[in-house]
Amino acid sequence: MAEDLKILSGDKSDQYRSLLPQISALLEGENDETANMGNVCAALKEQFDFFWVGFYMVKGNELVLGPFQGPVACTRIQKGKGVCGSAWEQAITLVVPDVDAFPGHIACSSASRSEIVIPIIRNGLVIGVLDVDSSELNSFDESDAVNLSAILELIPFRS
Repeated sequence: MAEDLKILSGDKSDQYRSLLPQISALLEGENDETANMGNVCAALKEQFDFFWVGFYMVKGNELVLGPFQGPVACTRIQKGKGVCGSAWEQAITLVVPDVDAFPGHIACSSASRSEIVIPIIRNGLVIGVLDVDSSELNSFDESDAVNLSAILELIPFRS
């Protein structure tokens, strides 16, 4: 059952500490991936006011846009292309302080300035990515990588 989130101000670590159990409770008992991804996007957008937060899921040889919050986005991304495609290909989290400095960055929106992409790995395979963009430079760090990965572990994805 969905309830209002308790939005906490303060430092980023405190915000994640407050948000993690709330997301866990929100997802508890729900096995629909789309519903869960949608609620995770909404919770992250509401708590942190990220410019864009969403999922891209592997379908064949490309990433296809899934649930998201923010302005319209690129619909399909090839493996190895841009930050999302590179995170998929390398199966690693990528933190990009300045997207204009990332070789081959795909500019779905010129307002995006920094980005973090976390691969969703199940049974050794990347099945999608969580992509979070900020309109500010240098918005993401190791704290985001650790906490966003922990949030992804809460979602019961089919592999």
